[in-house]
Amino acid sequence: MEERAPRDSYVDFLRAASLIVVVLWHWAFTILTWVDNGPDAGPHATSPLGFTHGFWLATWLFQVMPLFFYVGGFVHLRSWERARRRGDTLGHFVYQRIRRLAIPAAVVLMAWIAVGTVLGAYFHLVGIGRAVTLIVSPLWFLAVYLMLVLLLPASIRLHERFGSLMLVWLGGLAMMVDVVRFNLGYEQAGWLNMVLVWGLAHQAGFFYQQVVDAPRRTDWALLWAGLFGLVGLVGSGLYPGSMVGVPGERFSNMAPPTFVIVALLIFQMGVVELLRPTMIRVLQRPRWRRANDLINRFSLPLYLVHTTGLAIFLFLAWLLFGYEFTDHTDRSDIDLQWWVTRPLAVVGPLICTLPVIVLFSKIGVRREHRVPADEPEPVAST
Repeated sequence: MEERAPRDSYVDFLRAASLIVVVLWHWAFTILTWVDNGPDAGPHATSPLGFTHGFWLATWLFQVMPLFFYVGGFVHLRSWERARRRGDTLGHFVYQRIRRLAIPAAVVLMAWIAVGTVLGAYFHLVGIGRAVTLIVSPLWFLAVYLMLVLLLPASIRLHERFGSLMLVWLGGLAMMVDVVRFNLGYEQAGWLNMVLVWGLAHQAGFFYQQVVDAPRRTDWALLWAGLFGLVGLVGSGLYPGSMVGVPGERFSNMAPPTFVIVALLIFQMGVVELLRPTMIRVLQRPRWRRANDLINRFSLPLYLVHTTGLAIFLFLAWLLFGYEFTDHTDRSDIDLQWWVTRPLAVVGPLICTLPVIVLFSKIGVRREHRVPADEPEPVAST
């Protein structure tokens, strides 16, 4: 029987923390407004990024989807290597990974479609379709992740055949897509970068161990290369500064992703590697080790239903306290008090999300929607 290697606690932490950062961002910084009439009637989401000077710089650290896909690439490659040694086929391996993620995501999606249809038909609610769309919109990330899992047979074979050359090709093609999109005016070409940019982030994860084993100056080189890339691309005026969509911007760096996200990935790779020695020491402490186990157990279910909890909280706030959305965003409301109360803004949605997670566990979904963790990865050297 093959000896099971201990897990890389830092990899686990990065995966889970990436999801939790997104959840906290949505809870703390989502500003909902309401449009009464017209085709866009219903709730609309915005954030202080659009009218807070310099706040977009925070997205260079807290837009962590590139980091999640990067770490996911490492996990998939290591897990496949172990599965292959056990005699598993790549097709079956991919099927199992897709099943574990697709089932809980489909449950959330179908449940909200059903709820929205019933409520809209019975109460004749205006904007229910837009509300449901906002609630399930975070599932776009899982759709991309499932695409990357589906492409694993091709990406692994290309990695084995061409190695690091694949990263150069994917990055170069992503830049060419931006040229075609912005210089030649073929806007729809940008959606090719959903495969190229996110595929590059995932493929870069295949080199995770090499990055960990490299000298520390390599970590600094990655950080500075990514940072100079971000400053140059954003400073040129060609790309927005925010790494998330901001209402009013001429386009988003995320939907579809632009070449700026490649620079963001390189920058974040350097950041997490420079933090590795400190984080390894912290995660070896019993209290932090238990906390790491806990967030890994619940980070993905939390991500799946965190907007459900937010919707429940807002409904209860309306029902009990008469809370109503405004029909505009009043920038004067975003004052010091608003910023100070951001930590408190997550309490209500968290309380309302916990029962939903418990419900999922009762119907037997929790086993499927945990972050895949059945094959331990080898400990990365520090």
